[in-house]
Amino acid sequence: MTSSPVKRTAATVLAAAVIAALAVAPAAAEPLPPNSSEALKRYTGLTHDAEVLNEDHLRAQEDKRAKQGELDRANQDLVTAGQALDRATAAEEQFRGQVDLLTEASFQGARFTGLSAMLVSDSQTDFLTRMSAMDVLAADQAASLDSLSAALADAAAAKAGAKDAQKRASEASAAADELVTDIEEKRVALVSQVTEARRQYDSLNSSDRAVLANKGDTAAVATPSGAAGKALAFALEQRGKPYVFGSNGPNSWDCSSLTQASYRAAGVTIPRVTYTQATTGRAVSRGEVQPGDLIIYYSGQSHVAMAVDGVRAVHASTEGVPVKIADIDDIGPISVIRRIVG
Repeated sequence: MTSSPVKRTAATVLAAAVIAALAVAPAAAEPLPPNSSEALKRYTGLTHDAEVLNEDHLRAQEDKRAKQGELDRANQDLVTAGQALDRATAAEEQFRGQVDLLTEASFQGARFTGLSAMLVSDSQTDFLTRMSAMDVLAADQAASLDSLSAALADAAAAKAGAKDAQKRASEASAAADELVTDIEEKRVALVSQVTEARRQYDSLNSSDRAVLANKGDTAAVATPSGAAGKALAFALEQRGKPYVFGSNGPNSWDCSSLTQASYRAAGVTIPRVTYTQATTGRAVSRGEVQPGDLIIYYSGQSHVAMAVDGVRAVHASTEGVPVKIADIDDIGPISVIRRIVG
């Protein structure tokens, strides 16, 4: 799974998912008994595909929020740059006017040298006054030229800043608009896939449904101290609650909302989506797994569970299956393991 979702039409996504499910059921985020029926295998394959689309849809929403933030910042930069340009332009006009006046005065008195000042002066005092005025005029002209030069530089920088901010705002706006379309396509694909999976669920017999509804180990589990232990305790308290695609709790969960809420209960903020949870904290090896570690599954990083210990994990698996404990290695192929704290 790449960091930027590839745009595909809803029909293409749905067709590919259904064909893949019919051809060979992908590994589900919940181990099935060896003698599971073909209908149950098909259902778990469809729900796995739906989970991928669910995480894609959530990531597109996150991307849109990020792009909207970029757009807001770029628009604010544009306003700030415009204000700076107005100030620099006003300063340029002010100092250019001063320089023009001083230049005119200097030109008119160009022949007024020290000798001429002495010749036309009535007294020593008058001579000194005339010489002082000439010095003041020269100093004022130099200061005004410096100020004009600075104002011109500020105006040029403000113009460049405004141009850059306008370009960034335009690009961010276009990206946000594109993501709106992307989100809608993923939503349509997700709805179609979930509908297909639920239709398949309705066709399951009571035995298949019982396999899915098994709550697993519901015994009390000791948790360590610290934030990871608090997060794990929260996740374990959710055992038995249903999985619902896109749900954020508190009465139902999907895989990544459960892990996010668990760490939130421990005072730690982590992203909402599996793809970004897969980059949070630091990576640890399979042999280093500790309670509270996040285990991200599949090459596409579309499923997440939380380690209970070095062997088991608690996770929200898929619709029809309650939040439960399962063996870490039975849930699916591990992509990466992340330690959020410690």
